[in-house]
Amino acid sequence: MWTYPEHFDVIVIGAGHAGCEAAHASAKMGARTLMLTMNLDTIGKMSCNPAIGGTAKGHIVREIDALGGLMGKVADRTGIQFRMLNASKGPAVWSPRAQSDRAEYAIEMKHELEKLSNLSIKQGTIESLCVENGRIKGVKTKEGIAYVSETVIVSAGTFMRGLLHIGDTKYDGGRAGDKPSVGLSKELEQLGLSLGRLKTGTPPRVNKRTIDFSVCEEQPSEEHVVFSYDNEPKKLEQVSCYITYTSQETKDLIQKNLHRAPMYSGAIHSVGPRYCPSIEDKVVRFAEKERHQIFLEPEGLRTEEVYVNGISTSLPFDVQYAMIKSVPGLERADIMRCAYAIEYDYLTSGQLRPTLETKGVEGLFMAGQVNGTTGYEEAAAQGLIAGINAACQVAKKPPFTLSRSEAYIGVLIDDIITKDLQEPYRMFTSRAEHRLLLRQDNADLRLRGYGYSLGLISEAQYKKLTDKQNGIEHAVRLLKAMHKPVDGKVVNLAKYLSRPDSSYTALHALFPDDIPTYSDDTLFQIELTLRYEGYIKRQMEDAEKARNFEDMSFPKTFDFSKVVGLRNEAKEKLLQITPSTVGQASRITGVSPADISVLMVAIKKHS
Repeated sequence: MWTYPEHFDVIVIGAGHAGCEAAHASAKMGARTLMLTMNLDTIGKMSCNPAIGGTAKGHIVREIDALGGLMGKVADRTGIQFRMLNASKGPAVWSPRAQSDRAEYAIEMKHELEKLSNLSIKQGTIESLCVENGRIKGVKTKEGIAYVSETVIVSAGTFMRGLLHIGDTKYDGGRAGDKPSVGLSKELEQLGLSLGRLKTGTPPRVNKRTIDFSVCEEQPSEEHVVFSYDNEPKKLEQVSCYITYTSQETKDLIQKNLHRAPMYSGAIHSVGPRYCPSIEDKVVRFAEKERHQIFLEPEGLRTEEVYVNGISTSLPFDVQYAMIKSVPGLERADIMRCAYAIEYDYLTSGQLRPTLETKGVEGLFMAGQVNGTTGYEEAAAQGLIAGINAACQVAKKPPFTLSRSEAYIGVLIDDIITKDLQEPYRMFTSRAEHRLLLRQDNADLRLRGYGYSLGLISEAQYKKLTDKQNGIEHAVRLLKAMHKPVDGKVVNLAKYLSRPDSSYTALHALFPDDIPTYSDDTLFQIELTLRYEGYIKRQMEDAEKARNFEDMSFPKTFDFSKVVGLRNEAKEKLLQITPSTVGQASRITGVSPADISVLMVAIKKHS
C-alpha cells in the first residue's frame, strides 16, 4: 500500500449530489480537499429523474444557493423546463422545479468542481477507513493507495451493498450499470455504526419517437422561474412535459401480477418511500382510484429518452412491457431502459451530531441517502452542511448548524438525527412548523449572511444582498409614514399595499416623485412584508419561544439513565440518540411532553 504524498484536510467519498456539494464547500472554505469516486464519468449523475426542485425541495435548492452551494446554479444553466408549483396557493408553499438535461447537468457540475482551487478529484474505490483511537485518519483504496486526511465525509448514495430487483431477477449494483460498494458497509459496521436497509426505485424510460403526444396534456415551461439568486443565465432551449394517466387495463395487469413483484413476493423486505410509491403499491393502497397520473418528462435535448414519472416499478420486464402499452399515448412506446427497485444500506437514526459528524468516530461525517433520505436536494443539503463542518473542524472554527426556524435544511437535519426513520425521508412543506418564515423567495435574506461569514459568498454577492435588505427596510418605513389620496380617499400607503389587489408598481405610477422604484425581486419582498406582516410577526414570536427550548442544552456530563421519573421508552430513546438540546429531545419519537418536563427539572438540579 503506497501512501499518497499530499495530506488532505477533507476527503469526500462519492461524487453524487451530496459529494459534489461537500467537496465544493470544504474546498471553497480553504480546506485541502480530495473527492474520491468509483467513476469520474458519473460525477453529478442524475440516477433517477433528471429534475431539480419540486414541493419543498425547491426551497432547499434556493437555500443551498443562498449559502453558496452549486446545485441551483447548475440547474439554472442546464434546465430545459421550469415551473413554479403551488402558484395558486399562498407564497409559503410556492416551489420552483426544473427539468434538467441529464447529460448537461453532470458535465456542468463536473467542470465546476474541476476548476476549483484546493480540490483534487480522483477515481478510486474505497477498501477501508483508517481510524486510530476513535479518530479518522484517512482511507485506503482497492488501487493500493492510502490517502491521509483530518476528516472524511461518506456520501455513498445507494451504493452500499446495493441490490437491484426486476421481478425474480436480482443482481448487485449501486444503480443500473454501476458496481456496488461492498467494503464500505463492512468498515462502518466494524467501527460500531449500525446500518439498516431501505428501498427506492425508478420507472422505465421510453423513446420519444414512439409516444403519441396528441392524446396527452401539455405542460409548457414558465418564464421567470429560477433557483439562483445570482441571475444565472438559462442556456438551453425550453421544452414541454406532458401528462397522461394509467387505464383500467393497467390496473388489471398489475393486480394480476402482484405475486411477481418483489415487494409482494417477499424478495424485498426493505421499506420504500411512502410519498413516492411504486405503481404496484399505488394500486394496492389506493384501490378505489380508477387511474393514476403519469408525467412524460424529456431527459435532455440531445436524446430521445423520456422519463415516465409516476410508474416506478420492480415488476418483471414482460409486465412492464404490457403495462406501458396500456397507457394512453404509450400504446406504441418502445422501452429503452426498464424500471427496477434497489435495496441499499443506510445509517440508522441516533448516530449523528447536528453537524452530521458521527458520534462514534471523530472526524467522520455522513451525508446524503446514506443517512436515510431520498432525493437529490436532500442529499445536496446534507453534503453542503457536512462539507462546511469538516472544513470548520480542520480550521478549529465553531461548528455550523441551522435551526428549524431558520431553514428547511435545519428541519431536514434535525428530523434525520432525532426521528427513528422507518422509510426513506423526503422533505415536504408540512414538515416545517415555521414555513411562512421559510419561503423559497427569501432564502437569500435568511441565509446569505451565513454564506458570507463562511467564505462561500463573495463581496459582490453580499453587497447585492445588503442593497436589497436596505431597499426593503427603507420602502417599508417610507410607506408606513406616508398618507396619500388614492381612489378619492387619503390612505396610509402601507395599509393600502397590504390589500391583495394592490401593487407597489401601481403606487409608484401614481406618486413617481415620492416613491422610489426597485428591482422586481425587492418589490416582491416589500409587498409580501406588508401583506403578511401580522402572520409573519406571529410566527416569529412562535419561533422565538421554540428557540428558548433549543437554547436549553444538556450538560456534557448529563446522564439520561439516572434521571428519575422518565418512562422506560423515553429513557431508551434518549440514551440511543443523546440529543444536545431539550428542543431536540422533544422531537424524538417516544419522548412525551411529560418526559420533557422531567428533563427540564433534571437539568436545573444538575446545574
